[in-house]
Amino acid sequence: MKPSILTLLAAAAGSHGLSIPAFDLQPRQSCDNTATSRSCWGDYSIDTNYYDETPDTGNTVEYWLSVEEGLCSPDGYQRTCMTFNGTVPGPTIFADWGDNLIIHVTNNMTVNGTAIHWHGLRQLNSTLHDGVPGVSQCPIAPGESFTYSFRVTQYGSTWYHSHFSLQYAEGLFGALTLNGPATADYDEDLGTLFLQDWSHIEAFTRWDSARQGPPPTLETGLINGTNTWTCATAGDANCVGSGAKFETVFEAGKKYRLRLINVAVEGVFQFSIDGHSLTVIGTDLVPIVPYTADSVQITIGQRYDVIVEASADAGDYWLRAGWVSACATNSNPDGMTGIVRYDSSSTADPTSTSNVTASTTCYDEPLASLVPHLALDVTNIPTITTEDLSFKVDTYFKWTVNTTSLLLDWANPTMLQVVSGEDVFPTDYNVVAVQPAGSAAEWAVLVIQDQAGLGLSHPIHLHGHDFWVLAQTTGVFNGSVDSFNTANPPRRDVATLPGNGYLALAFQLDNPGAWLCHCHIAWHASQGLSLEFVESQADIILADADQTVLNDTCSAWSTWDGTAVWPQDDSGI
Repeated sequence: MKPSILTLLAAAAGSHGLSIPAFDLQPRQSCDNTATSRSCWGDYSIDTNYYDETPDTGNTVEYWLSVEEGLCSPDGYQRTCMTFNGTVPGPTIFADWGDNLIIHVTNNMTVNGTAIHWHGLRQLNSTLHDGVPGVSQCPIAPGESFTYSFRVTQYGSTWYHSHFSLQYAEGLFGALTLNGPATADYDEDLGTLFLQDWSHIEAFTRWDSARQGPPPTLETGLINGTNTWTCATAGDANCVGSGAKFETVFEAGKKYRLRLINVAVEGVFQFSIDGHSLTVIGTDLVPIVPYTADSVQITIGQRYDVIVEASADAGDYWLRAGWVSACATNSNPDGMTGIVRYDSSSTADPTSTSNVTASTTCYDEPLASLVPHLALDVTNIPTITTEDLSFKVDTYFKWTVNTTSLLLDWANPTMLQVVSGEDVFPTDYNVVAVQPAGSAAEWAVLVIQDQAGLGLSHPIHLHGHDFWVLAQTTGVFNGSVDSFNTANPPRRDVATLPGNGYLALAFQLDNPGAWLCHCHIAWHASQGLSLEFVESQADIILADADQTVLNDTCSAWSTWDGTAVWPQDDSGI
C-alpha cells in the first residue's frame, strides 16, 4: 500500500439553519476529548449543532489513491479484484471534524472507468465532488486522475467506494473515519469493522445472470476483508489457503469503540459478540442517545458506532456477523465470524455460544431506539412527493421508480447539463426538481411506496443530505401526515423500505446540487432502482476551476470511451 501524505492548509464553510426544539444541552465550554470526556471537542462538543456550525481547524488532509486491478485471496480463495493502493479494503482515510479533505484518485485500470463516492458526506456546496458517474461527473478514464476536495462538516464513521456499476463489489472500497465527539465515553477506538458478503466469481461475470432473474447466491462473507474457506473441490488451483479469521484483543475492564459498516452486495447482518452487550452511540453520521442491545441489525450502506466493555471472564469469544437469511441467500451463512481474545497469545478457537435470537426480518433497528442526541423537529411539512417502486422486464429485469428505470449516460452527467443551462433532463435520468418556496417549503418530503408485490426490502440511500425518518412500515400510505413522527425522528442517510410497505423521509433544502437517491443492493442499483434530485438549480454555482475539471474529465472520458472494450450495460451506478 502506498503511504498517505498529510499536509496542512486552511478551509471554511457554513450551512443552513434548522428548527430546534427546546432540549437540555450544555453551554459551550472548551475541553479536551479524552477517555473520560468523549463529549468534548475543544471549543465545540457533542451539543454543537453541526448542521449550522463547523470547527475551523485550519487543516487540510491530503491522500493519494490508485485504483488498480489485481489478484486477491481474502478468505484463501484467489480471484481477480479491484483495489485501492493494492489492498482490499483500501487504506483508511482519517480526518477531523472541520478539516478540508483532498483526495487524488488515479485510475490505473486498463478497461474500466471509475468514480469514487464519499458515502454519507453532505458535500455542502461541493456537489461536483460527490463521485457519481452520470450525475456529478463523467467517469475517470483509464490513465486519468480526478482530485476530490471538500470540507468535513460531519463526524463519525463512514466509507468511500466506487459508484461505477458493480465495482465496489469487486473490493473497491475503504474506511473514512471522521474524528469528533461522542455520546458516551470509551478507552480505545478499535476502528472500522467492515461486514460484507463475498463472491468467488467476479460480480461483473455474475451480472449476466443477475440481470435476467433472481440474484445469485454468493459463496461466503468477510469481516474486515478476511475469513477462512474450505475448498470443496480437491486440486482447485484458486484455493491458495491463506485465509484467516479477523481477531482483536480486549483488556479486561476497558471500553472499546467499534465502527460497524455493512458494505455487502445484498446482505443484511446481525452483529454480536458472545458474552458481551453493545452500547450503540451513532447511526450513520448522527450521534444518538446511547442504548444497549445484545445485537445490532445493519443493512447495506448503514453504519453503527458501538461501545463494548470487556467485562466477560477471560477467554476467547466469537464475534459474529450473523447472516439474516430472510433478506438474501448465502452459501456460508454461519461462517462469518471473527474472534475476540482476552489473551493475545491464545490461538484456540472459541467455544462460546450466542444468546442472541436470530433475526427473521429485514428491518432496521427499532426507530424508537434511534434517538438523535441533537434534537431537531420537522416543521411545516410541504407537498409530499410519492414515488411508487415496481419493476418491468424488457431486455432484462429492471426496477422502476414511478415507472422509470434509471439509465444514465456517463458522457453527459446531470451536472454537465446543469452548468450548460439545461432545465429539462432526459426521462431516463428520473430527475425530481426540488427547491424552497418560502418557509413552508424548506423541507422536501419523499414517500417511497413498494408496489412491486415481491415482498423485498430495499436499503434506500440519499446523497447530499441526512434525512429524517418520518415513517417506516408495511401497508399502503394513505396520503395523510398523521402517521408521521415529526418530533426529533431518527436521522440518517440509509433506511430500509419495508417489503410491501412504505418509507417516508424528510430532508432540508439547504444544499443546492444533483443528489442521487437509490437502493444500495448492488444488483438493484444496476437494475435502475434510483431517482435523482436536482435541488435549487438556480443556486448551483461551480467555481471556474471546478467547471474546468468537469469539462476536462468528460473530454478525456469521451476520447477513451470511443475505444472501450466493454460498453455500458446497466444503469451506470
